[in-house]
Amino acid sequence: MTAISNQLPETGFLRLWQIIGNKKTNTPPLIPISRTTFLNGVKSGKYPKHVKLGERTTAWRVEDIRDLIASLGDGA
Repeated sequence: MTAISNQLPETGFLRLWQIIGNKKTNTPPLIPISRTTFLNGVKSGKYPKHVKLGERTTAWRVEDIRDLIASLGDGA
């Protein structure tokens, strides 16, 4: 398991800015790609699907992002 995935909680949700980072708040990216690239990857099925938590709130399951980071680390 990578050091990044060790910092993630066991369960819960992550917002997009927590995954790809946010320069305004100095939040480092878990996956260093652009917003558009990530959302296109979600649309194509390369990255995990989001979960709607409310009318205007979208998030991703920590477990899914942890699995994604592990698969990217394996050279997938």
